[in-house]
Amino acid sequence: MSKMEVKTSLLDNMIGVGDMVLLEPLSEETFIENLHKRFEHNEIYTYIGSVVISMNPYKSLPIFTADKVEEYRNRNFYELSPHIYALADEAYRSLRDQDKDQCILITGESGAGKTEASKLVMSYVAAVCGKGQEVNKVKEQLLQSNPVLEAFGNAKTVRNDNSSRFGKYMDIEFDFKGDPLGGVISNYLLEKSRVVKQPRGERNFHVFYQLLSGASEDTLKKLKLDRDFSKYNYLSLDSATVNGLDDAANFRTVRNAMQIVGFMEDEVQSVLELVAAVLKLGNIEFKPESRVNGFDESRVKDKNDLKEMCELLGIEQSVLERAFSFRTVEAKMEKVSTTLNVAQAYYARDALAKNIYSRMFSWLVTRINESIKAQTKSRKKVMGVLDIYGFEIFEDGDNSFEQFIINYCNEKLQQIFIELTLREEQEEYVREGIEWTNIEYFNNAIICDLIENNQNGILAMLDEECLRPGTVTDETFLDKLNTVCAEHQHFESRLSKNSKFLTDHSLPHNCFRIQHYAGKVLYRVEGFVDKNNDLLYRDLSQAMYKANHSLMKLLFPEGNPAKVNLKRPPTAGFQFRASVGTLMKNLLTKNPNYIRCIKPNDKKAAQVFTDSLVCHQVRYLGLMENVRVRRAGYAFRQPYEPCLERYKMLCKQTWPHWKGPAREGVEVLLKDLEVPEDEFSYGRSKIFIRNPRTLFFLEERRRQCLEDLATLIQKIYRGWKCRTHFLLLKKSQVVVAAWYRRYAQQRKYQKIKSSSIVVQSFIRGWKARKILRELKYQKRCKEAVTTIAAYWHGTQARRELKQLKEEARRKHAVAVIWAYWLGLKVRREYRKFFRANAGKKIYEFTIQRIMQKYFLGLKNTMPSMSPIDKSWPARPYLFLEGTHQELRKIFHLWRCKKYRSQFTEEKKAIYEEKLEASEIFKGKKALYPSSVGQPFKGDYLEINKNPKYQKLNSVVDEKVLLADVVNKINRANGKGASRIFLLTKKNFVLADQKTGQVKASVPLPDLSSVSVSTQNDGFFALKLKEGTPSAAKGDFLLSSDRLIEIITKLHRTGAASAEREQISVDISDEFLVQFKQDKVCVKFIQAGPKNGNSVTCKRKNNRLLEVSVPSP
Repeated sequence: MSKMEVKTSLLDNMIGVGDMVLLEPLSEETFIENLHKRFEHNEIYTYIGSVVISMNPYKSLPIFTADKVEEYRNRNFYELSPHIYALADEAYRSLRDQDKDQCILITGESGAGKTEASKLVMSYVAAVCGKGQEVNKVKEQLLQSNPVLEAFGNAKTVRNDNSSRFGKYMDIEFDFKGDPLGGVISNYLLEKSRVVKQPRGERNFHVFYQLLSGASEDTLKKLKLDRDFSKYNYLSLDSATVNGLDDAANFRTVRNAMQIVGFMEDEVQSVLELVAAVLKLGNIEFKPESRVNGFDESRVKDKNDLKEMCELLGIEQSVLERAFSFRTVEAKMEKVSTTLNVAQAYYARDALAKNIYSRMFSWLVTRINESIKAQTKSRKKVMGVLDIYGFEIFEDGDNSFEQFIINYCNEKLQQIFIELTLREEQEEYVREGIEWTNIEYFNNAIICDLIENNQNGILAMLDEECLRPGTVTDETFLDKLNTVCAEHQHFESRLSKNSKFLTDHSLPHNCFRIQHYAGKVLYRVEGFVDKNNDLLYRDLSQAMYKANHSLMKLLFPEGNPAKVNLKRPPTAGFQFRASVGTLMKNLLTKNPNYIRCIKPNDKKAAQVFTDSLVCHQVRYLGLMENVRVRRAGYAFRQPYEPCLERYKMLCKQTWPHWKGPAREGVEVLLKDLEVPEDEFSYGRSKIFIRNPRTLFFLEERRRQCLEDLATLIQKIYRGWKCRTHFLLLKKSQVVVAAWYRRYAQQRKYQKIKSSSIVVQSFIRGWKARKILRELKYQKRCKEAVTTIAAYWHGTQARRELKQLKEEARRKHAVAVIWAYWLGLKVRREYRKFFRANAGKKIYEFTIQRIMQKYFLGLKNTMPSMSPIDKSWPARPYLFLEGTHQELRKIFHLWRCKKYRSQFTEEKKAIYEEKLEASEIFKGKKALYPSSVGQPFKGDYLEINKNPKYQKLNSVVDEKVLLADVVNKINRANGKGASRIFLLTKKNFVLADQKTGQVKASVPLPDLSSVSVSTQNDGFFALKLKEGTPSAAKGDFLLSSDRLIEIITKLHRTGAASAEREQISVDISDEFLVQFKQDKVCVKFIQAGPKNGNSVTCKRKNNRLLEVSVPSP
């Protein structure tokens, strides 16, 4: 850690006392008062040495964020304020760095927050350990095992809405790097009696309510369940819904968690079927039926629930019905069958329900262990987390067998807690070279022996009483206790009190009392024998084994007829004592870490602190005893380096830096402060302070010194700040003055410059005007000369023109006279030829001359030989109208014939295609006029020459009539994909433009028609005949700029073959296209000006594609 890094010690800004070992004076009142004070300020964690006291705040606090995790990561335990993360980090680092197996023991009564504490520990360890895909998977499985176990093992009680009704111990296994490999979970004493009966204000296990609230209707139907809670006898109705608890959402969380942990879907279904079977089992009711021998026999009232349960589990109804009515007892070679009365039948039903649920829960734990266990067999480091029920004392004296064995477990935990705490203290003293003094403390081994002694222990006598032949009742068990344990100093009963001539009216006849380490507890013996026996009739076990349900067979192996065991099964007390013994051996091999959970009130309310309730928990958790053990030696210890770093300002020799070893610096410091030598001891790496008063003395001196140092720092800072401010003002003044002088000189220069410019402009203006006057004078002189010359030339021209006109008039007069003279002469010469028919001959002659003149004129004005030239000379005379038009027609036909005689066969075919295109599209398709001037080339891709399409050319055997790139329209979004379109005489082919891979090859006989719109677009649909192999994928919707040519060639190719029908062309703005199984309407509309000049295709719905065509 760098010297500049700020450290927050446990002693800084302390509210109350963060470590109870430092509490002064120490008493139960000051202990409770310190907890109360810290709780009011949301300080829910307090230390007792290395033990963490956790108060349940009953509200969310901002102290469990990712930033908090980083804050406590790799920090000393006492370096920061008390927190559960500090304990988790200390345990994890000890495991990772020192190779010490760890265990974290979390205890406290129901509602104190044990389960949440275990979750926080696991989440912290998951956050600080390694990363990686496999590591994250293991961490996720470990964390997700909690929701599964909570759903099946937690319930709402009067003290806690999410109370764990079982004890859980999880061993998390790590590799040498500290990365999690897996884990193993052990469960202890599930409260299975809750399955059949719940106290008022409480409810059954969460999973029943989650299943009914969160499962789908289909799932409930398969499980033969109804959402109504009131239809099931095993579910209490007064607390069926809990505020702040969303059962439906939690059910989805549990299903997801089971999937993450590794449960198969059929395993989840099997578990839900067992849960449903338990609910159905609770609805089975019985009625008495008299027999001939006078005994009553039980019969099922309504067999509907029994039938549904048997269908769920695959059991024959008659087998289970008989098991509820008869009981078979086997002794050596004999079998005796006895009838069950109604009370015994109800007992059998409830026993079966409890056994199914408890065995299913044990199977769940085993199945989770299979998923989360470490896969490697190498040596592993282990961190155990124990979340187990705390000491239970019911004030009304209704403590039964469950509370007895729970309190026995807590006695064992208290015993190991004291032993391990003392051992840890002793080891630290020896490690540091401090003399160890024996500490007096209460050893509760005598109480543990009273309960677990193999001969005279209460559990041993209970087992002996259960196995004894004859009449066995709870009263006979109490009598035996009174006989054997009467003299024990920690056992009390009404009979033992009377024998000592003591009267205690608070002790009923059917009860006994044990003086536990946490106080006296009164136990009612009713139900001790039955709960310890925990008998399930063999007939029911065999009926369950016969089920066709895979999981049910696993849960009841003793029902196998081939493996009948007449030996009595072990009692519940014996099993629990054995599991507790195994747990204690496991804990003794690990380094312990303790979290003591306390609930501040019974109302589950925030900011409420009940002194009496907290005091009661402090007593039975033995917290005062723990503080006294820690304070018996030295109350406070700290490594030399942080101690010197914290208190070095109290001595001039160590401030501000001590250059020698830290221990010598601490010795100099304490000597300078004149601390008595009997108040501290020097260890090898730590300073040990005996009395908290000495520590508080150091803290008070440090606080005063820090105030003086703060004053000094403030003084120096203020002086530095004022000097800095003055220098800044001085520097600013110089800069401002310099800038102002520069500004003043710039303004002066600008004024001089502007004045100079004005003077210059006036001078240049005067010079320009002078030059202009001179230029104007010269121009006027030139213009005068030009004008005079122009007048002179005009006069000369007019004079010459007059002479020319006079000569022309004379010549014209001579020509006119000469013409008249010639006419007269001709008339005189021809007058002798005129006779009676002279008029007709003149007429014919005239007509002949006119026709001759007409034809000679037509020869000279003949139009060009182009067939498209429509010009023709005008007729000269009206009577030639018919002849004129006939000649025009003959000339046009002749020049067309001459034009056609020049065509090659290839060009002739092109014009035939153009003619056919005209017949198909002229006047019908708006795109046609633009295609008339474009020649039909056919092979636009030069498929035979281009090496890019060599692969495609090898696929097509025939001559390619047309090769072009088209767009194949996608039905889903209306967008086009580029495709190569090839047309041969027999088929057409669509191929990928980039790779040349053939996407579709359709024979032309399979093509029924082609659909196009009337507008100026290139979309066309190739419709295939229904039933043909090519029609399996549906029609083709394509788009091309050469639509006219493609459809014309398709139409000609179809018409050229006599074997197939001619392909029809449908021209409409709305037509249907078959896409696989669906028909889609393609609709063409005129687009507005805002849509641009491009054709767009959009999908409007599953049945409509809309093509927007820009207006022409």
